Amino acid sequence: MVEVPIPKEKWSGKIGEVTLGATAENGGTRTIALRTGSETGMPFLSYEGVMPNRPLIAGEVLDSISELPAPIRSEFGEAVNDPVAWARAWVDKFGADIICIKLVSTSPDEANRSPHEAAETVKRVLEAVKVPIIVYGCGIEERDAKTFELVSNIASKERLLIGHAEDTAYKSIAAATMANHHAIISFSNLDINLAKQINILLTDFGVKKDAIVMDPLMAALGMGLEYSYSVMERIRLAAFMGDGMLQVPLICDTSASWKAKEATEDIPGPDGIAERATWWETTTALAALIAGADILIMRSPRASAIVRRAMEDLTGGD
Repeated sequence: MVEVPIPKEKWSGKIGEVTLGATAENGGTRTIALRTGSETGMPFLSYEGVMPNRPLIAGEVLDSISELPAPIRSEFGEAVNDPVAWARAWVDKFGADIICIKLVSTSPDEANRSPHEAAETVKRVLEAVKVPIIVYGCGIEERDAKTFELVSNIASKERLLIGHAEDTAYKSIAAATMANHHAIISFSNLDINLAKQINILLTDFGVKKDAIVMDPLMAALGMGLEYSYSVMERIRLAAFMGDGMLQVPLICDTSASWKAKEATEDIPGPDGIAERATWWETTTALAALIAGADILIMRSPRASAIVRRAMEDLTGGD
């Protein structure tokens, strides 16, 4: 029998490590601080490099549910009417590593709540669950700037991950995160050069690399997934080949899967949409993992459970 050697790449670069959440030892109230990043090779190829920190799953929580799909309402029940109850369900029932709360209610197109109300919601969630927290705004720069300032101060010792910063709007959010030693999400729209540029802008502004997590935009299956995959893979390859500005962990939001027309329209049967959309998000999340995602923001508990089992298989677990 002829033994065929496995071709192995040798990489010179390493992904930096970012810590999320702060325990009492560091002045916070989290029961655990999670580390992400530190890979020395492409995902799940243990013969080429190490992957000391497993990928993390963040459960999505919205503070306004006007557009929440019916299957998700069904999975969580009445908990979706209260971000605190929703966050507890994610942690206690579905085992989420992190809670990602999206403060969409501050948008004038939603509930038009004040930044103070949004910050109070974050405070309540922090008191209710003791895992690390990711906070997103509504996407309107002026409103988010004030919201993030208040959130940063309310959770001054908790080491939040706050997002996101873009090349056209990053100074206010960067200042808010730096003021209280939080971490920041750098966002770019499916372009490796833009991904690098926003990281350069943030570090030039004073943000440390160990406080940056990169979001290159994860498109869903049927909405450009293959292009997102290729961009993420190129980012990872460049990082391992020594590009320091790309050597930060990756975060991917797979909740956009629930907006794919193929996943939610013209599906027969009472459970058709729930089944199709769940697997749509699962497929999107698995693609993100294989491309190099360190953190997944997920909407469906069923999808997250499938992905968690797949991660265990890929890392040699039972």
